[in-house]
Amino acid sequence: MAKPRKYTSDIIADAVRQVEAARATGRRGPISTVARELHLDRRLLQNWVTKARARAAIAVPSATPRADDDLVVLPDGLLHCLFCQQPMTATFTAVGLVYDCPPPCRRPPLNAVAVAEAVGQVVLRHAAHLVPTPTHPKRAVIAAVHAHRLIARITAGRHPADLRVTWPATARPRHALTEQLRLAHQLATTDPARAHRLLQTILAGVDPAATPISTFHAEAAHLLATLLHGIAAIRWADYAHRSLTHLHGPTAPPTLTAAHTLATAHRQAGHHQRAYRLFRQLAEQLADTVGADAHRTLAVRATSALVLHDLGHHDAARTLLADVINRHRHAHPGHPATTRMTDHLDRLRHQQTVSSPTLVRSATECRA
Repeated sequence: MAKPRKYTSDIIADAVRQVEAARATGRRGPISTVARELHLDRRLLQNWVTKARARAAIAVPSATPRADDDLVVLPDGLLHCLFCQQPMTATFTAVGLVYDCPPPCRRPPLNAVAVAEAVGQVVLRHAAHLVPTPTHPKRAVIAAVHAHRLIARITAGRHPADLRVTWPATARPRHALTEQLRLAHQLATTDPARAHRLLQTILAGVDPAATPISTFHAEAAHLLATLLHGIAAIRWADYAHRSLTHLHGPTAPPTLTAAHTLATAHRQAGHHQRAYRLFRQLAEQLADTVGADAHRTLAVRATSALVLHDLGHHDAARTLLADVINRHRHAHPGHPATTRMTDHLDRLRHQQTVSSPTLVRSATECRA
């Protein structure tokens, strides 16, 4: 059948809708696909889609939604994608306002009105008092405007009703949080992945750099730091140490334990100079509180020797570790930690023995 030279607005609108629907399902090359299906010139269809998007962009509503608007844009950063974990942004298309992800995520966009309706229903169920006109026919949409006052994060699945809500720590009953923290402690060694998820839920909405100190949050942050690595571990360990130092003082047992976790996090991240300073400071505090020859004090000094070796001070590290071993063997005869320390010292000596011939050979070649 011959192609018509002119196309009605209904044909154009229907073709554009099919392109947007194909894009929403993640199909590759939606314009080319629809053009083939409808026997249209691809460049012509591209022109229709471009013009439709331009008209939709002109119709953008004000940034501040009114109570009588059907269209509510959630605050930036509140809605996240379940698949790529990135924030979803509101975008105007030919089919209206949708929430979409940045590339390379290819999840289907979500209808913004349907999302607002679902979020508003959540707000109404848990905090209807936030909505000034609860009897308004558009009450769910109105309620969505207040979502950021109640919810820390919304994770969106495949459709607008598939939403996972993360509540701020302060919005949940303390007894429930305490039970979650107790369970996380139990699972930390047997099921660290589940313990990690529990702790993330407990600390949802807590910013390690800005949240006021709290004994409960500090305990959860400390446990979370032991399950993480790199910068994430350092951030939570630092928050726990600062909080506990302020609450209990620098030499209280919980504070000293948090200091050890912070030093370990820096060491694992390769921050050897910072780790060495923290381990030395911790050893001095332990010497003042539990004694210079206490097992904890000597164990920290032994770790300091290993970090000193990482910094390149090999002779000083071996000397310090040998001294710690002698003191530990005398103060704690038969303790298994002495054997572990000796194994570390043997390893350091072996490394030195292996590297020494290379250094001698290099020096000889240079003289030659």
